[in-house]
Amino acid sequence: MNKQVGLRGKAWFQALTGVDSPMGGDPGSVLTADTELGEDTARFLCVVPDPKARFPCVRRGEVGLEEAYTLATRVREVIDHGENLKKRPIVAIVDVKSQAYGRREETAAIFLAAATAADAYASARIKGHPVITLIVGHAFSGGFLTHGYQANRILAFDDDDVVIHAMHKEAAARITLRSVADLDRLGHEVPPMSYDVRDYARLGLLHKLLHIQDPDTPAPATVAQIQKELIDAIADARAGSTDLRNRLESKGAREMRKAGLAARAYMEKQWSGV
Repeated sequence: MNKQVGLRGKAWFQALTGVDSPMGGDPGSVLTADTELGEDTARFLCVVPDPKARFPCVRRGEVGLEEAYTLATRVREVIDHGENLKKRPIVAIVDVKSQAYGRREETAAIFLAAATAADAYASARIKGHPVITLIVGHAFSGGFLTHGYQANRILAFDDDDVVIHAMHKEAAARITLRSVADLDRLGHEVPPMSYDVRDYARLGLLHKLLHIQDPDTPAPATVAQIQKELIDAIADARAGSTDLRNRLESKGAREMRKAGLAARAYMEKQWSGV
């Protein structure tokens, strides 16, 4: 598995933007850059490890209070500056361990900080900004919900070090009173429980699974390949709706999530009183 969460995210942020340091006033754990992408100038955002972070629970790549509010601020800048202009794309590069777990974070309302960032991404999408997420490593729990999940289109590397899930495997084993081996076995039988990104793709939540060479080392040819994939995803997002119905209407969703879709339809029927 990935040696340290966040390092691959930082490598890809640098490769795609040429930037390796935060904007003035931002914590060292959040990287932001405005970079040409096709005919657009896209805003790239990434949360990275910061061993010197003043909050200890975010030093390994978690999304904490400062990270969430910084993401929200930088996304809102794009919304505010683009009110009467062509809507600029926003690209979230994701390699996050989780949200920050700690007494300080709970006392200072980590839930509110996370919701603020998620709302900023959703608001940008609803206002017509193509929001694209590129998952290059881990996308766990509240870290992913805060940074990346609200995108119009989600891309992910087809690689064993890419994991998208609600909970780390060891924690899930403790809570469900199962062994990690049991979870691995169940993951092959029940796709939503799987930690394999290919199973996640089968659920219809991804726009595309990307096959690349050596995800840990962004070579020029691979960077060009990913830039093209991002440009194509932006065009697809602009041609589609600003909501997330594509995740319900995709082929994978129709095939793998029939029960969930049926339950949703029944609840909507009850809600509307039809």
